[in-house]
Amino acid sequence: MDENVENQAQNEQTPPEPTPPQADENPSEGPSQNAKNMALLCHLLGFFTCFIGPLIVWLIKKDDDPYIDQQGKEALNFQITVTLASIVGGLLSVICIGLLLLAVVGLADLIFVIMACVATSKGEAYRYPVAIRLIK
Repeated sequence: MDENVENQAQNEQTPPEPTPPQADENPSEGPSQNAKNMALLCHLLGFFTCFIGPLIVWLIKKDDDPYIDQQGKEALNFQITVTLASIVGGLLSVICIGLLLLAVVGLADLIFVIMACVATSKGEAYRYPVAIRLIK
């Protein structure tokens, strides 16, 4: 019985071993939170400011982190593509098919920007399925 008491006393004095850090807790893996926020801002500003917002953020922050550089280029390329498609839709609105094109482009812009924002907030690299890659 004395041995059980001594073993319990030893177990109570021994601190528990620390658990190893999880993959999410390791800051060396993936982009930093600031990089994720700037990439998200590039994508989100694209919806509201056309290509001007992503261009400004990308030009200012491209040297800070490779993730911002990659996602900024992606957002900029997609918004340039949307702008060109909107111009074509505007010109074709004379024959009524342009109105349909403008609606499709606007809806696609909204959906793809939301998908890009969700992906970049998780730190994943997002690539727009439909974009002219002008900036490499």
